[in-house]
Amino acid sequence: MLSIKSINEISETAKQFILEIGKNKIFAFNGNMGVGKTTFIKAICEELGVEGTVNSPTFSIVNEYQTKDGKIIYHFDCYRINKIEEALEIGLEEYIYSGNLCFIEWSENIASLLPDSIVNVNLVENENGERLINIS
Repeated sequence: MLSIKSINEISETAKQFILEIGKNKIFAFNGNMGVGKTTFIKAICEELGVEGTVNSPTFSIVNEYQTKDGKIIYHFDCYRINKIEEALEIGLEEYIYSGNLCFIEWSENIASLLPDSIVNVNLVENENGERLINIS
């Protein structure tokens, strides 16, 4: 289990997360609204060398980032998806099965489209404000 005790530690925790990625490509970031899913994904992308701004794809549903070494990362926010058809219309399956890293927020809204190999990244905030991250 990883933890973020303060925002000052987020880069270090992102580095630890990257060490645990292995060959996995698709990650579902789960947790309550405001727990820090987007902030943690931003820190991970920065540590992976993403060039440019990393921000929430709340309205676009998907953002595409490129790292300094030319790798592509997809970041999804599926909060606004109400029907599977909406995800299919944006080509979600093509992104998911592209072989690139995919970080998905609110994955429960597209659960039927996700492969069994998805890695769940569960974030919770404890009573001290520390974010606990369980990867399964």
